[in-house]
Amino acid sequence: MNEVLLWIGGESRSAADGATVLRHTPVGGAAVTRAAAARKADAEAAVDAAAAALPAWSQMGPAERRALLWRGAEALVAKKDEFVRLMMEEIGATAAWAGFNVHFAASVLQEAAAMTTQITGQVIPSNVPENLAMCIRQPRGVCVGIAPWNAPIILGVRALAMPLACGNTVVFKASEACPAVHRLIATALAEAGLPAGVLNVLTNATQDAGEVVAALIDHPQVRHINFTGSTRVGRIVAERAARHLKPVLLELGGKAPLLVLQDADLDAAVDAAIFGGYMNQGQICMSTERILVDARVADALVTRLAARAARLTVQDPAAGPAVLGALVDPSSAERVAALLHDAVSKGAVIAAGGPGDGALMPATVVDHVTPAMRLYGEESFGPVLSVIRVADDEEAIRVANDTEYGLSAAVFSQDLARAWKVAQCLESGICHINAPTVHDEPQMPFGGVKASGYGRFGGTAAVDEFTVQRWITLQTGARHYPF
Repeated sequence: MNEVLLWIGGESRSAADGATVLRHTPVGGAAVTRAAAARKADAEAAVDAAAAALPAWSQMGPAERRALLWRGAEALVAKKDEFVRLMMEEIGATAAWAGFNVHFAASVLQEAAAMTTQITGQVIPSNVPENLAMCIRQPRGVCVGIAPWNAPIILGVRALAMPLACGNTVVFKASEACPAVHRLIATALAEAGLPAGVLNVLTNATQDAGEVVAALIDHPQVRHINFTGSTRVGRIVAERAARHLKPVLLELGGKAPLLVLQDADLDAAVDAAIFGGYMNQGQICMSTERILVDARVADALVTRLAARAARLTVQDPAAGPAVLGALVDPSSAERVAALLHDAVSKGAVIAAGGPGDGALMPATVVDHVTPAMRLYGEESFGPVLSVIRVADDEEAIRVANDTEYGLSAAVFSQDLARAWKVAQCLESGICHINAPTVHDEPQMPFGGVKASGYGRFGGTAAVDEFTVQRWITLQTGARHYPF
């Protein structure tokens, strides 16, 4: 049993009322983690600790912050085996996905470390004689980060890396599905020398999430919130923050389309679709959900796609390596199975895969999906590729944009000018030409439009998010006044 305590002010603590919550394995349902179940008082204590640590951290020189974050990246990698074990236990991840999480998260910290000396301002010409006018960037203050379970190390680290690099202190609310994974991030950073109170971590029971998040947002010392998760919860976070006029960065759901134009390299498109649709069992915000294929090449594409999908192995990661592991819990598989049943009942054809066994589900291809089906518009967040046949490029663009979401997209064509024209018409924060919808790099501006959220993680875009601009003037000579 993994025992997890809160991390507040540089100390491990039980919840104020002593409450705990259990996390069970997706396959088999064995209890694997007992975590402290924070409530409102714990959330307020965490913010108070972050506020107390803010003056010293915000005034620390960039080179020192850079060195601490770099050591934090090394500490993460040093704990790779423990992270992998915990991800396999708590969320049914494959060892390969867990290992990738560790190394990519380390690169996120390294990129944040590099950005500590890139937080710049500017001198702006003033109309007032002998007046030096400057725009400078300063830390916002205490930042709240809320991350999900699906890429827990990557998204957990992303929620705190750039806020810390910019001189803010952080309260990080862990996911209820992976409390031990998220808590281990704080352990690694503490071992790297991060000062007490600069990072604080809360774990909680699912039924208390609303209370904890509300307490964090409402606290007067909190200046910014970043949230990665579902669009439904993102709206709640944004509405609560709006009451206090607090800025929010939201990275939410997706229904990523991969457009296969008539002249596309079909083998390349299939490779990208298989990777983008089935990596981490399709439980990625950028996962390829929809294949929009020109009807003139659709049969050939579906044949290749189904053959590839049928060869992908699936099993409980605890039993050995496989391409697909478990969904996060059996209820997720039931929800995906309901989407498949609805689609088939309305004329869709399952070309590969189908409903699975408990939290285990094979790679699935569903052909002839139409707007009448739930699968057309609802995010499946499972290993399902929906094939939608279109007549031409114009219809492909229309169908791609026929969704509330707008995170990632991809276009395949051997005519790059044609692909570029199509890409410019897609309503998404991210688009890749002849590459998969699943692609991220720490220095890139990552985020979506429409119901996929607003704001951007990554590089200089994140500096904009986690600092505030101030206009400061210095009058170097006599100032003239009209009276």
